[in-house]
Amino acid sequence: MKIYVLVTLLLAVLSYVYLKLAIKFKIIDKPNQRSSHTKITVRGGGIIFPIAILLFFILNDYQYPYFVLGVFLISVISFLDDIYTLSSKIRFPFQFLGVFLILYQVDYPFSPFYLYAVFLILGIGAVNMFNFMDGINGITGLYSLAVLSGLFMINNTENIVDNDLLIFPAISLIIFGFYNFRRKALFLQGI
Repeated sequence: MKIYVLVTLLLAVLSYVYLKLAIKFKIIDKPNQRSSHTKITVRGGGIIFPIAILLFFILNDYQYPYFVLGVFLISVISFLDDIYTLSSKIRFPFQFLGVFLILYQVDYPFSPFYLYAVFLILGIGAVNMFNFMDGINGITGLYSLAVLSGLFMINNTENIVDNDLLIFPAISLIIFGFYNFRRKALFLQGI
């Protein structure tokens, strides 16, 4: 239990520091006609999600290295997209490799190949869906917490992964929700 308190405090401090740095360096989203928000909002607040995964990795004997690497590839390219607005020709190869590494880590079989290809495409689609949803205050965090809660319940009976791999990101989602689940979000996910 003590580790969860420490992780919560560390992620809370890091998210606050990121908010201040993002404001200073103008990592912001200016609303347009398609935006669900009307005021300038900090981008890239989802940076605490891969930090939570990294904390899990370090504090739990470096478990699931391909999964962690896949998450980081997707996170880095998504963060860079928040700053520079990258074309899909640049984003998709990194997303493809990241999803491939995640599927590899969970031992998803490579055959039949067409089914593997479907999961790769669905994975890339899910990454981009989250990027699309992040402008709707609270929706990304609440959906993600709902999914992690369901996975946590399944994991308690099936023991598929270390529970911390679900708890650490859930902590980051609660902290993210503090900044995002409000009438005027302080920052958007972006990752």
